[in-house]
Amino acid sequence: MNRFINKLFKYHAIKYHSYSGVYGFRIQPTVDLNLGKSVSAAKYINNAYHITEAFRNHGYKIANLNPLAESTSVYLPHLDPLNYGLENNKTVSVDGFFHSNQTKITCEELLETLKKIYCNKIGVELQHLHENEKEWLTREFEKIQLECKISHEEKKDLVNELIKSEVFDNFLATKFATVKRYGGEGAESMIGFFLEIFRQSCLAGLKDVVIGIPHRGRLNLLTGLLNFPPVIMFKKMLGFPEFPSDIDATGDVLSHLTGLTEYKFKDSSVHITLLPNPSHLEAVSPVVVGYARSRLQTLKLADYETNSSKEVDYPVLPIQVHGDASFSGQGVVMETIAMSNVPHYSVGGSIHLIVNNQIGFTTPQERGRSSEHASDLMKMIGAPIIHVNGDHPEEVLKATRLAFSYRQKFKKDIMINLLCFRRWGHNELDDPTFTNPMMYKIIHSRKSVPNIYAEKLINGGEVTKEDVNEMSSTYYNTLNENLKLSQDHKTELSGMQKVWNKDLSLKDSVSVWDTGISMDVLKFIGFKSVQLPETFNIHPTLAKNFVQERLKKIEKGNQLDWASAEALAIGSVLFQGHNVRISGQDVGRGTFSHRHVMLVDQNCGEIYVPLNHMTEMQEAHLEVANSILSEEGVLGFEYGFNVENTNNLTIWEAQFGDFFNSAQVVFDTCISSGETKWLLPSNLVILLPHGYDGAGPEHSSCRLERFLQMCDSSENKIDTDDVNWHIANPTTPAQYFHLLRNQVVSKLLKPLIIVGPKVLLRHPSAISSLQEMIPGTNFKSVLEDNSVSAKNVKKIIFCSGKHFYLLQKEKESRNVNDCAIIRIEKLCPFPAEEIHRIIKNFKNVQNFVWSQEEHQNMGAWTFVESRFRNLLGCQLKYAGRRPLCTPAVGIGKLHQEEARFCKAKLDPCKSCKSKIHHYLLCERISSRGQSPTGWPGPNEATGYDSSLLRSKGTLLQTCNVIAYQEGETKIARVLLNNDSESCWITELRGYYETENIAERKIISFFFWLRQRSRENI
Repeated sequence: MNRFINKLFKYHAIKYHSYSGVYGFRIQPTVDLNLGKSVSAAKYINNAYHITEAFRNHGYKIANLNPLAESTSVYLPHLDPLNYGLENNKTVSVDGFFHSNQTKITCEELLETLKKIYCNKIGVELQHLHENEKEWLTREFEKIQLECKISHEEKKDLVNELIKSEVFDNFLATKFATVKRYGGEGAESMIGFFLEIFRQSCLAGLKDVVIGIPHRGRLNLLTGLLNFPPVIMFKKMLGFPEFPSDIDATGDVLSHLTGLTEYKFKDSSVHITLLPNPSHLEAVSPVVVGYARSRLQTLKLADYETNSSKEVDYPVLPIQVHGDASFSGQGVVMETIAMSNVPHYSVGGSIHLIVNNQIGFTTPQERGRSSEHASDLMKMIGAPIIHVNGDHPEEVLKATRLAFSYRQKFKKDIMINLLCFRRWGHNELDDPTFTNPMMYKIIHSRKSVPNIYAEKLINGGEVTKEDVNEMSSTYYNTLNENLKLSQDHKTELSGMQKVWNKDLSLKDSVSVWDTGISMDVLKFIGFKSVQLPETFNIHPTLAKNFVQERLKKIEKGNQLDWASAEALAIGSVLFQGHNVRISGQDVGRGTFSHRHVMLVDQNCGEIYVPLNHMTEMQEAHLEVANSILSEEGVLGFEYGFNVENTNNLTIWEAQFGDFFNSAQVVFDTCISSGETKWLLPSNLVILLPHGYDGAGPEHSSCRLERFLQMCDSSENKIDTDDVNWHIANPTTPAQYFHLLRNQVVSKLLKPLIIVGPKVLLRHPSAISSLQEMIPGTNFKSVLEDNSVSAKNVKKIIFCSGKHFYLLQKEKESRNVNDCAIIRIEKLCPFPAEEIHRIIKNFKNVQNFVWSQEEHQNMGAWTFVESRFRNLLGCQLKYAGRRPLCTPAVGIGKLHQEEARFCKAKLDPCKSCKSKIHHYLLCERISSRGQSPTGWPGPNEATGYDSSLLRSKGTLLQTCNVIAYQEGETKIARVLLNNDSESCWITELRGYYETENIAERKIISFFFWLRQRSRENI
């Protein structure tokens, strides 16, 4: 069995992405530990080994880790030497399994050493690790605990940084007493963590450290180790923006400021990036990892290294800082760490730090999680966990060194759980004693961490009291000088702030860019997109229906489908030197089996991406990242990946458009608002498959209305390119082609939301030609109707997206020639000027209609109605589904009824006095018989389809839909809530006595339908 498992593991590790390699993934070699004498040789020789293992596995349970609790003696039978037959004076061999200068020591010496290592101020959880990792870590940990000495200079630097952090908090408490600063008081030792990380990174030759940290202690880190100018922070506290005053942006709160710096240590340096974070706890974690991954691509290192013989190294280190309550409670944490070892998402390991306040906002830890430790989630991926007492800064340095060494060795995630406390409430204005009086009695009666450590160094002769006072006064004076300058300080762009879009005069118009490509290049890319090695064994269905069909279409230059247009767009972007990344669930094949940009050899599982082999010296590549089943984590990752380098094309595709709602936090706090809050531009592309095709409530709508609601388009003035994001609902492959290319060619850095197709992927009418993609062509925000003569048009129907094809088919079936259907392909920025240019050619129009497949309270209706009215002077009539609380119905027949009703509302017969009458008599069952009193029949009798009336269900559904559409909800409820025919007949007869004429007509017509159905039967 083990042999079988090993075989499967080997296949997964080596063959999943093929021997020839796939862009963005390189095989990790097995780590050579060089542990010396084999541990296995010493196992089971004596009980000294077993008790040593017991301390390694359970020692942390009795370690002195909590700064708010006295060390208590807890009996653990695993750690009792008597249970192993060991006596104090007995000499035992530790050769080969314990870090010691001696091969034999007494049991007493062994136990004292084990307690010193595993039961002191640092505790490690290792029992869930792979055997080789555990052996390496125990040896390193024992070595650090027994031999690591913190130098005099290191101690001075450490106490200086801790004192600066405390002085900063005290300064703000005095000068800005009403400001929520979320200080680091009680957790100052985390500054020691960062100090050690930065220095170890310099010594190891890392190029970048990328940090995501919540509000707690953020300002201390910024003004301390990250060299953020205090004057800018003070100016922000006084109510001024954190960027030049002439920039049109909203900014963000104080605790979300960002920073960049070059940290130098011993003739080396490392670039530090502190990313902006939203208030949604942990939402920044996947952004950090995505940013770090993109940085590797920019540097062409690690998985993006072109030299396959070079060792896989990850010189970009992500640091994820968490709160104890949020790490246990927020689902995005699990999503982020679940990606840590997944191809195309790995960054060679993150170092995690939980700043463990031992409390949430007001919730104690015992009620804030179900696990024993806040860090337990890390066991899901087999990551080591190091617990450390925050009252002991030097121990924090040791824990950090161990974590850094592990990450460098195994290129995997590791966790440090820093147990500390929060001096005040959730913020400094909050009183925590209301809900946690016992905890805060302890906290308010104790000294600060910097004071305790300074006293320790003074007593040890490392520094003098005068040294400490000078450190404090020097930094206080620096802060005071910055405060004096803050009122008149002229703030410049700093950190990650960019004003890219300001230089393009985007406030003047909606720009149009030539995004065409020469015919020769288009054909070259088209052929190359399905060209495979001769030895490649493609699936026979794909060979016939995908490869051969693509070749025919490219050769003829027409009937190009959606997937072909996408391949041409991506290939052309690669051809022009821009990398492309497409990420999401099943994106290689495509949810609807249409893309097949990544092909799999049917004999050996080799993966091949044809677009990465267009030329021998190809510089830009396509990374196809089939993601884990996650939305928020993966989208946050792609956002970070995109903002690090907007010169590339980054695409995230939802499996179905509806699924984006699991990532709503990322859309709300990052993508839609990152530029105005943080001056951090993005050109991320979001693909959301959308369309009402009977798939039910959760597979139909991408909730277009939500994205329109989140845009800053104005309903009272003409939009320009300077909106927060662009929203498109294209209807042809050529339009999609131009949209993708526009994200790179235009140099316009705006996120793009594309309402993507499902049915249109293979719709016979949704096709394009290569002529629509050549130079001189571009994306068109509005597509006009050239099938009718403008002078004959009396009605214009506006629509967007897939719904056009239903309308066009209905128009053709009715042979209507006085109606034009105009498609709005991009809703934001709203193309008012383009619409005006088109409709002014129609002189005889009497009616303007907006038709959509979405329900009336969804889709684009509420967005476009006010803009047509205010900007174009058009009073739109609505034609579509009724309002509903769910995006789509789940009953097939009801879906079909809704679709028929949408068509029927477009053009009622002139002889009909009612939409109901038209729908039931003209559309559904046109009859020779007479309608009820007051209901005129159609001009021409054409017989009726009795099959539609054979069941009570069909009859009920018909009248139920109509009753709701006419607003007669009482009648609809009667039909819906009564299963017995006699019940709803009796109730409806009662309603017939009403004075409401509309109700009487509906009921009268209902009984007429019932009678006619029985006569026919």
